Amino acid sequence: MAACGKLLGLLALLAAGAADVSVLNTCMDGKHHKTEPGKEDELHGQCSPWKENACCTNSTSHAAHDDQSYLYNFNWNHCGIMSPACKRHFIQDTCLYECSPNLGPWINKVDQTWRKERILDVPLCKEDCEQWWNDCRNDMTCKENWHVGWDWSQGYNQCPHTSKCQLWESVFPSPQDLCEKIWSNSYKYTTFTRGSKRCIQMWFNATQGNPNVEVAKYYANAGAGLSPWMLLVLLFPALLAALP
Repeated sequence: MAACGKLLGLLALLAAGAADVSVLNTCMDGKHHKTEPGKEDELHGQCSPWKENACCTNSTSHAAHDDQSYLYNFNWNHCGIMSPACKRHFIQDTCLYECSPNLGPWINKVDQTWRKERILDVPLCKEDCEQWWNDCRNDMTCKENWHVGWDWSQGYNQCPHTSKCQLWESVFPSPQDLCEKIWSNSYKYTTFTRGSKRCIQMWFNATQGNPNVEVAKYYANAGAGLSPWMLLVLLFPALLAALP
């Protein structure tokens, strides 16, 4: 009887440990996301690495490259024309957000009119944050948090009257400031490098596979505590003891 009780307890642990598998290969409940990831015949430009398994449609991938697109009507050029090198990172950022099925461990519920879920503290690779910051350092902006506080009176975001356009470095003194502040802590700056399997790459070469799959698995297992395999090891003796 005791063995059966122990068996039931370990089965409950196993179920709890395996539950985090549900955060792998998933799409967040956002404004333009598909309900589940899947193959797309084509994705445009910077979004193309995700075409084998994507949370975005081809239409969304095209819009991710446009100024003031139908996605969010966001004006990248609120303090003059954004440089192509800088804008490339924002396109990649949009593609990651809209297309990636590997952000599950960092999805949180929210109560907003335009989405029901968001990402929080996604660990970006050091190189991604630093290159983003370096390529934008000569651009200008008027705000450090681009999620809130804009003047939307014209239907697109404009700098609020109380702000002024400043050099990038004045608003974001470091790569960490940029990655963590610009989208309300959606991203977290890390010292992990590409290939470490401990950080999300904002963009990747699809011919070499999607490195973010393994990163999501690592953090899903870390959040679950004991891995399902370890729980099975613990379960095996109890299973034997319960046999007649």
